[in-house]
Amino acid sequence: MTSFCINKEQSGLEILIRGTVQGVGFRPFVYNLASRLGIAGTVTNTSDGVLIRAYAQDDGLVLFLEGLKTEAPVLARITSIDHHPLAGLFDGEGFTILASVAGSSAKTAIPPDIALCDDCLRELRDPSDHRYNYPFINCTNCGPRFTIVETIPYDRPKTSMKVFPMCEVCASQYADPRDRRFHAQPNACGECGPQLSWHNGAETQVDTVSPLAEAAQALANDKVVAMRGLGGFHLSVNGHSASAITLLRNRKGRPDKPLAVMMPDVASIRKYCRVSEQEEELLLSTMHPIVLLQKNEPFALPEALAPHVSELGVMLPYTPFQHLLFQAHDCPDVLVMTSGNVSGAPICTTNDDALKRLAHIADAFLLHNREIVTRVDDSVVRIVADKPQIYRRARGYVPSPVEIVWKLPEVIGCGAGLKSTFSLGRENSVYPSQHIGDLFNLESYDFYTESIEHLKKVFQIDPEIAVCDLHPDYMSSRYAAELGLPLYRVQHHHAHAAAVMAEHGLTDPVLAVVLDGTGFGDDGTIWGGEVLLAQLTDFQRLAHLEHLQLPGGDAAATEPWRMGLAALYLANGRAPWPDNTLPPGILAIPQEKRAVINTMLANGFNTPLTSSCGRLFDAIASLLSIRQHISYEGQAAIELEALAKQAATSTWFNDIPAFSELKTPTLLCEKGGKMEICSTEFVRLALAAQAGGNSAGQAALLFHFQLIATIAELVARLARMTGIRQVVLAGGSMQNSLLQEGLLRTLKTKDLQIFTGMALPVNDGAISFGQTIIGGLQHVSRNTHAGGKG
Repeated sequence: MTSFCINKEQSGLEILIRGTVQGVGFRPFVYNLASRLGIAGTVTNTSDGVLIRAYAQDDGLVLFLEGLKTEAPVLARITSIDHHPLAGLFDGEGFTILASVAGSSAKTAIPPDIALCDDCLRELRDPSDHRYNYPFINCTNCGPRFTIVETIPYDRPKTSMKVFPMCEVCASQYADPRDRRFHAQPNACGECGPQLSWHNGAETQVDTVSPLAEAAQALANDKVVAMRGLGGFHLSVNGHSASAITLLRNRKGRPDKPLAVMMPDVASIRKYCRVSEQEEELLLSTMHPIVLLQKNEPFALPEALAPHVSELGVMLPYTPFQHLLFQAHDCPDVLVMTSGNVSGAPICTTNDDALKRLAHIADAFLLHNREIVTRVDDSVVRIVADKPQIYRRARGYVPSPVEIVWKLPEVIGCGAGLKSTFSLGRENSVYPSQHIGDLFNLESYDFYTESIEHLKKVFQIDPEIAVCDLHPDYMSSRYAAELGLPLYRVQHHHAHAAAVMAEHGLTDPVLAVVLDGTGFGDDGTIWGGEVLLAQLTDFQRLAHLEHLQLPGGDAAATEPWRMGLAALYLANGRAPWPDNTLPPGILAIPQEKRAVINTMLANGFNTPLTSSCGRLFDAIASLLSIRQHISYEGQAAIELEALAKQAATSTWFNDIPAFSELKTPTLLCEKGGKMEICSTEFVRLALAAQAGGNSAGQAALLFHFQLIATIAELVARLARMTGIRQVVLAGGSMQNSLLQEGLLRTLKTKDLQIFTGMALPVNDGAISFGQTIIGGLQHVSRNTHAGGKG
């Protein structure tokens, strides 16, 4: 934020405030502060931020500037305050809020959608209040923002609320500086605002006084209800009913992937899950994300909600109609709330689209008539080592920028193929998009490109360069190439490392431990278990997991038994493992299928090499007979982690140091000038653990301990060799909290500084951010060395 020093005799100042200062009650705050201090002048929204012209005598302007800094609304996020003197005297009276002014560039941030505030919740439940039981109640402190904005400045005519003229009561409150709804753009009530409707099936709208009562009754009767929410549709069923959950899974084609649930309050959540102080704070935050919580034992809900995993994704109601739904008679206190889409497609946002596309899934539809301008999923967050870590950055977080210490050109980072996002950068701000999803079909690609155009318009960013992944066949890479801009291609794991470095403002080289499922390497192999010496514009690969063959390429990621056989083949000196000692899970695979894979491995046919940590986890899960086929990404690794956690004690981390002393000499080796973690040794140790009478869970825990200790020892050796003490942990495998927390604890004992992604996902959702940083800084460096010529 700009510091200030002004002359007390100045009669006027022009003040420009940038950041998240529109849609958070900032102009009303400025008005009330000015009125209290006797300041005359004006305030208005512009594309650059909030512009104030303030006039006062004596110390008034000093106090005014101090108040802007120290008393700003809780939801505001000020990034800069710039000001300069105004000559002459103010020719008006008092202080006035002016109509918004559009500009040539946008340097202000639109706030994210905000969960219902306590004041509105009280009014919602107060029979004497004008908005009693109104399902779209909001104020300057809560309600829809990003999902209804068409462009900026943020004013009602530039949102989907423009079709709802305010009634006399709402207009009066909107115009009253003393009212909480003063200039609240989504302001409405039952007389003038959006309304709910109920469709009993895709064809029939039912004329009912209470669509919410109809929805509650349908849910109590184990029906599947599609609900139009803030940023798209949810599919909901009774969370207590195993049959309803199974029905939803069968109709949606989602046999195993955990389902998120919503509960009315924290007390209800505690019946089924453990809730720490940090988790409760996160659940109740203005973001109201899905929080991954440890299940209580015994678990009092159907296992079908989240089979074979130790956690449940839970959120609290964040819209008024969700609160009202839980108040309705017979509504279950646990509701499944999963994305309202067909498999592989983005969530539905319009009523017509949902009625058509979800007709084979939903029995009934709870709809409303406030249009959703921007599709946004629920965010997913987990507490790791007592701090929140984002797994999916969407509702409640987007489109807030991530501020950086470097100045970028106008740049677009186009992201990866899985968990895709894009990012727009300009100067000291990067705007990561909401979660887009996997870019594997035209519908997802259309969502991706439409979102890019929307954010470019909202922030008036016209990229002069594009940045993409090395993988040429990603849809995001093809999009970048077709833009016709100077194109920078960035290695996948370097982007992971740079994302964490930029978030923490790290300018010196770091050791980056990047573990994930797959990433295009610069040597023609598939990377995924890397230790890099990383700088923001360059990197060097220092170490990696030992290469395994990937039988069938991408098919190996969905059939872990292939990786199990590949690991056994390598561990047996590049020869098929004898059938009579195969683990039971692999032995259950038909012999003819195993023979085909062994032949492929022997001939090197369609078996690219990979150093992927994700595929090593798949191999171990297969060898321990935990999972041979998967129905969602990362399933085998997630179930391996869950079993390991079940076998762990509450002080499991105290056991790790012993493994550093006993096991790492056999698990680390040097090949071709690079350190390698010997994947084959983990195979032998896992098999020996089970042969020694350990359960699959105990063997899984031992594998985690051995991997943590080995990586920690490797990093410690590299730190001694390089003199680098700062270590970055990144990549999708770090979503394994046992692995990440174990590394955090162990590396800290080696006198190293550890950094992880907090504001951005550790998975591929952060790739676009890292690309934006690397490509933007490479472009700046190139132009600097060329004397400013591109």
